[in-house]
Amino acid sequence: MGSSRATVRPIASRSVVEQVTEELRRSILSGGLAPGGEYSLRELAGMLDVSFIPVREALRSLEGEGLVHNRPGRSAMVAPLDLEDLQGIYQMRRVLEPSIARRSCLALTDAELEALQAEAAGFGHETQAMGDIYEDHHTFHLALLAPAASAWDIRVLLTLWRAAERYIRIGFGKLDPDPAEHHRRGEAHLELVAAFRTRDPDTAAAAIEHHLARNERLALSALASTEAPIPQP
Repeated sequence: MGSSRATVRPIASRSVVEQVTEELRRSILSGGLAPGGEYSLRELAGMLDVSFIPVREALRSLEGEGLVHNRPGRSAMVAPLDLEDLQGIYQMRRVLEPSIARRSCLALTDAELEALQAEAAGFGHETQAMGDIYEDHHTFHLALLAPAASAWDIRVLLTLWRAAERYIRIGFGKLDPDPAEHHRRGEAHLELVAAFRTRDPDTAAAAIEHHLARNERLALSALASTEAPIPQP
């Protein structure tokens, strides 16, 4: 019997660059590093307690993701929020997601709908901020559509959701102090499950369309005060 070492490589610890990239990405997505904020490499290196070399490499990667604009010299600016981008993302979601919902409402099992209902109810707990539920929220929507989504559907959905992540985390995070917002989140997702339970494609598609339209209005309203123009090259 041949040795498994020929095909399985040892697990290596993550590089400093990977760790720095992940932490800067997390801070940008959560709004900890504010949109439009400008930081020197030295300043960021001091925050992270690393040398400026891995910070420079991390910023190159994050610029490719559209999260920062690297400046001549040794500084970078966190990409400002552009509400037109968010509107464009929601426009594409309203084309794709209702179409998948029409098929998925017929494919989801009763057990899957029960699990989704329990998860949706948890979104309404007043102690759960947007940052706390974001990953579960993402998983909920994927589970709602996955039974009828092709591999390409899922690739496109994930791309759109990643592009919107910073806007959603920051925008809905601004609404967290209002206890009524937590209740609204729970009820909005319970309404989706109820619509899918009807097994009626038109009802499921309309519920997704309504959910997206309402969320877009709320996010745009919450983000309006932080909108800043994208700098010209």
